[in-house]
Amino acid sequence: MAAARSETTLKLVGDRELEITRVFRGPPRIVFEAWTRADLVAKWWAPEKRARMLECTADVKVGGKYRYVLQPHQGEAFAFSGEYLEVSPHSQLKYTHVFEPMAHAGSVVITVKFEAMGFSPAAPPARQGEHTLLTSREVYSSAEVRKIVLETGMEGGMREAMDQCDDLVLSLAEK
Repeated sequence: MAAARSETTLKLVGDRELEITRVFRGPPRIVFEAWTRADLVAKWWAPEKRARMLECTADVKVGGKYRYVLQPHQGEAFAFSGEYLEVSPHSQLKYTHVFEPMAHAGSVVITVKFEAMGFSPAAPPARQGEHTLLTSREVYSSAEVRKIVLETGMEGGMREAMDQCDDLVLSLAEK
């Protein structure tokens, strides 16, 4: 029987940062793949109740670019894009993140860490590290930009997308 879905937490840090944490029901390798493979990102990144993914590309390497285009159920399509600054498979990603309609506000620098959980000396090797603690640190260009982002309702959409990602990770981990 699969463990229950965990909650996503969002914490304000200083006046320009957000820290998002979540325990995923799969090992870091699978969570990292869900976070970096465009075909998998396309399955979870757009919160289904709010939008659908129109385009999802990712060249996951230092200097590589990504772009996600979302179509809200009401309104015009918009995109997020950025560049990978650091790629450490299964353990850490660092990248820029730009909401293209507000590109003038600058980019967010996001660092995502993937840490194995669930180790037990008594568990067989195949059952070690079955869960992943994901910690995402977002650094905004100013306190004002962070405030604007939070006022858009980003938190609700992010929580829905993280639930979708966890469901995807669980389905991949069970294969």
